[in-house]
Amino acid sequence: MSLEQNKALVHRFAERINAKDLEGALALVGPNFVEHAAGPGLPAGVEAVRAWFTLLFAGFPDAHYTILDVVAEGDKVVVQACSQGTHTGMFIGVPPTGKRAKWSLIDIHRVADGKLVEHWAESDQLGLMQQLGLVPPPRHNG
Repeated sequence: MSLEQNKALVHRFAERINAKDLEGALALVGPNFVEHAAGPGLPAGVEAVRAWFTLLFAGFPDAHYTILDVVAEGDKVVVQACSQGTHTGMFIGVPPTGKRAKWSLIDIHRVADGKLVEHWAESDQLGLMQQLGLVPPPRHNG
């Protein structure tokens, strides 16, 4: 696939996630998918993707993923993005706070044979927890 086709695949995945069409998103993932960003207690492979988005949608039913920038080279597509939503449900053991939050992410996808086959991610989890009031913001001396 071309770089443009790889980027389009990542955009389609994001569109399916934003539509809360988890099965449609998973149809874009290869059967031997490797998730490097799975949290503790999550299953491996494709089921890690299903488990993560099930947790996210339970905690943030209005969650929305916005792609800000995309860079592709070889078989990799790197995305700078942000997610936002209102914490109205249980999320990773945290009862709903009712607070709206927005956090940044960097996703790296590897594409093979027209499918997403590997994923790495870095996200501002500390910022998310601070916005939900679960972690105090840093104190400034002065």
